[in-house]
Amino acid sequence: MRWSRLLCEDAAQEALLAAARQWPRQGVPDNPRAWLIRVASRKLIDEQRRRQADAARELRVADHAPPAEALVAASGEDGAQHGDDTLAMLVLCAHPALSESSRVALTLRAVAGLSTAQIAAVFLVPEPTMAQRMSRAKSTIRATGPRLGPPTRDDLPARLHAVRHVLYLTFTAGHTAAAGPDLLDVDLADEAIRLAERLHRVLPSDSETAGLLALLLLTHARARARNDEHGDLIPLGEQDRTLWDRDLITRGTLLIEAALPAGTVGPFQLQAAIAAVHAEAGTAADTDWLQITMLYRMLERAAPSPTVTLNLAVAIGMAHGPQAGLATLAPLLAREGQRRNHRVHAARAHLLELAGDAAGSRAAYSHAAQLTQSLTERRYLNRKATTAR
Repeated sequence: MRWSRLLCEDAAQEALLAAARQWPRQGVPDNPRAWLIRVASRKLIDEQRRRQADAARELRVADHAPPAEALVAASGEDGAQHGDDTLAMLVLCAHPALSESSRVALTLRAVAGLSTAQIAAVFLVPEPTMAQRMSRAKSTIRATGPRLGPPTRDDLPARLHAVRHVLYLTFTAGHTAAAGPDLLDVDLADEAIRLAERLHRVLPSDSETAGLLALLLLTHARARARNDEHGDLIPLGEQDRTLWDRDLITRGTLLIEAALPAGTVGPFQLQAAIAAVHAEAGTAADTDWLQITMLYRMLERAAPSPTVTLNLAVAIGMAHGPQAGLATLAPLLAREGQRRNHRVHAARAHLLELAGDAAGSRAAYSHAAQLTQSLTERRYLNRKATTAR
């Protein structure tokens, strides 16, 4: 059984709390270390059983409920009786009385269990900025008193949009950890995929939910190729594509091919289409950067954000030359909130390297390494700072 560091830390803390309660009354055991390990192990096993029970229950509900009614019922009395239906909690927390960013940030904290640092990382803002936003959102809740409640037919689309956003950001936090020695938090990524699959079963005709699930599957398909045997980061262009999970790629591709003609094309469908283009390329050199650039331009119109602009700049640099990519990236570096985003500086370093500016590239890689909290990314960026030519 593979456990994430977060789960193990939680179990260890539970064991220490149990020791603090029991040992003063019952005495210290003969082997305190073994006692703590045994209690922590039981906590881990209980947590795994709880998760398995939740998943089985959600499958039963999804398989027997009409699509639209199932999502409404997920946050109604039936869901409340189970006490731990994660999808239901996501729907409940996506309350329309809060702004979209506040709904998403607070739900990531309360339901997905992400730290303020993790939430700040996926929103690409400094941790103090995110802490202030969450504090203001909590103050709004206290002042206006919005209560959690099941969605109505009128506010269901807005809540569904927020739920999809939460699942995507939860996966992002697991796919690229914001801090620490590991690149991946497998449990967090797997949980996001599980809930996206559950949501898709509840609403199989919703094309944007299908796009979200396709995106997560296509991205997760590359997980085994993203690290070498030492745990160091391998960028997309250098990955061993034979390690990509072809079953996940097939599932994701079929989902997005069915979703795109079904209705209005949304941001998750466009991102899934981009991931599918990458998956179709047998080698990095075979990548259709012109098509990816076109898709990113569509995405920038549909859902503009610094992350989209960053990725568009890289795509333009690959399709039309590094100078064109640097010109697209320049406005991000002029924005106060993006100057400490290590990914912006890493992208600039990559484009400078392609342009033949080795000194500028090394300096940009070094600066990006100083900004990231991920030890895995820092090792990679420092290595690039010494090898860029």
